[in-house]
Amino acid sequence: MPADAEVEPGMLLVAAPTMFDPNFKRTVVFVIDHRAEGTLGVVLNRPSDVPVHDVLPGWGGHVADPQSVFVGGPVEKKTALCLAALRTGETAASVPGVIAVRGPVALVDLDTDPEALEPKVRGVRVFAGYAGWDSGQLAGEIEREDWVVVPALPSDILASPDHDLWGQVLRRQGVPVALLATHPGDPQRN
Repeated sequence: MPADAEVEPGMLLVAAPTMFDPNFKRTVVFVIDHRAEGTLGVVLNRPSDVPVHDVLPGWGGHVADPQSVFVGGPVEKKTALCLAALRTGETAASVPGVIAVRGPVALVDLDTDPEALEPKVRGVRVFAGYAGWDSGQLAGEIEREDWVVVPALPSDILASPDHDLWGQVLRRQGVPVALLATHPGDPQRN
């Protein structure tokens, strides 16, 4: 069985404490798509200083706080992706302008009218760029123990950058995975 067999849309890839790639150190990636050809996701815990209003004026007042664009990953940084957490009782099939990812989390078509979408969602977040892996690449990284694969909660996509999402996700997994959250960012400061 391939190392990425448990990866599917709606899962999280949590960077292992030993991940030193600056694009992914202490990140939490939400998987949007995973298939034999490759995997696509967005980093949930990298806000930028760019207000959404500056890039997508119509969406600026409709995104979760902070109302900034998040850095979704190192690929195609000029491409905007938007995720929404739908309100209880709403499904992607019943909400125009969204594509189901998993459960109440959906990918939003940014050509959709944000005013029409707002009453149907708990919140939306805009990402610049994405994280992408070619066929077999993610399996190799998981086998190398660069990533911990865990289920996502819908609230993860709207998590405040004021909280340590990386640590929160690890802690809720239970022992032994939860112990990874105690790893210092810099082992020399331990």
